[in-house]
Amino acid sequence: MSERFETVARRATRVRTKLRRGNKEGRLRLSVFRSSKYIYAQIIDDARGCTLHSASSLESAFREQRGEGSSCDKEAARKVGEMVARRALEGGVKRVVFDRGGYAFHGRVLALAQGAREAGLEF
Repeated sequence: MSERFETVARRATRVRTKLRRGNKEGRLRLSVFRSSKYIYAQIIDDARGCTLHSASSLESAFREQRGEGSSCDKEAARKVGEMVARRALEGGVKRVVFDRGGYAFHGRVLALAQGAREAGLEF
């Protein structure tokens, strides 16, 4: 494993530990993964260990909505945040905790969070 990957993985573990300690209500977790080409978001129920809703910039629904162009910029991340929030609200999920997954809370991760908030998710 590369040193950079180990650093991000260690940070992600630290973030998740703090989320679990502070999450006494048992809220679902909005988890973010970003690669150099795409961005992914999942709503996860840790109690059952399953993913309830997801969205990514790799999906055909995203490509139809976005059209041609980059799938890794801030605008794309905002759209993915809106998509996952819409799907969660349709499924009855309103409140989540945000798991940035070891990434700094700026750039694409921040844009995804803002998109989810604008679409109606609370965290």
